Amino acid sequence: MVLMKAAQISRPGGSFEIVEREIPEPDKGQVRIKVEACGVCHSDSSVKDGLVPGIVYPRIPGHEVAGYIDAVGQGVTNWKEGQRVGVGWHAGHCHECDACRRGDFINCEHGLVSGLSYDGGYAEYMVAPQEALALIPDQLRAVEAAPLLCAGITTYNALRKSGAKAGDVVAVQGIGGLGHLGIQFANKMGFKTIAISGGSDKEALAKQLGAHHYIDASAQDIGEALGAFGGAQVILATAPNGKAASELVNGLNNNGKLIIASVMGEPIEINPFVFFGTRKSVQAWNSGSSIDSQDTLNFSALSGAKPMIETFDLEQLNEAYDEMLKGKTRFRAVIQF
Repeated sequence: MVLMKAAQISRPGGSFEIVEREIPEPDKGQVRIKVEACGVCHSDSSVKDGLVPGIVYPRIPGHEVAGYIDAVGQGVTNWKEGQRVGVGWHAGHCHECDACRRGDFINCEHGLVSGLSYDGGYAEYMVAPQEALALIPDQLRAVEAAPLLCAGITTYNALRKSGAKAGDVVAVQGIGGLGHLGIQFANKMGFKTIAISGGSDKEALAKQLGAHHYIDASAQDIGEALGAFGGAQVILATAPNGKAASELVNGLNNNGKLIIASVMGEPIEINPFVFFGTRKSVQAWNSGSSIDSQDTLNFSALSGAKPMIETFDLEQLNEAYDEMLKGKTRFRAVIQF
């Protein structure tokens, strides 16, 4: 029996435990990945705290996985050993439900999530279905690619499918794990990029990331400040704060769209009156499929938009997870093997 090192959760609410597991073998339609890096994401709480019903414990979390194919299972024809690949939140679909039949794989009624539906990337090896794979371009290191497979794809996909055109005013609220990528993507896509956060101390970083303008939400009315630019066509809300998100709608122009890109634990309260006569709208965005991940990786390599990361060893996973929850990581924690 050949063993590998992994970090598992044995029960809801438990800590990450460093254990030895047998190296898995790929089944039909699967590949085995030698993991080189795995991002630490707030969504790991789904497994760690048992927030989703039906999780089988012990479970190895991790859904921002970057590595290379180590072995291929029967029936895998489009992938081969040695290819650099990543696996994100979307980790398989049924091919049969109405969403899949329309090509909307991220909304598959029976969709799989890596590190939740099956063991994920906090291990030296993992297996994944071939439809979950995204090619990683050579220009990206594994530690840079990993966060793009959840935080990156969420912000990139939301912006490129928002309907905004080059030259439009696009605001990004929050300069954190999602927001620091959203600002870079918005700039590289040709939008007039405005960063929104609290405190004047964030302005220099926002402009370093690519923001053309900065709004200090603690000192300015967001609606009035964005109104000076004619209002935003799109506002990407990346900070999990319902009250802050509620105030953003006033900064939209006619037909403008507020896109919620992070899970918020509190309600967003908006007076419906603001939508009448303006066609403003609110939309949530939930990541994307494996080909969207691949597009995100390629755009990052092409444009130079990359995550700011802090790396940790697998044995430091509890520390990395706690720092991520407390917002001390700047900006994405990554386990490096």
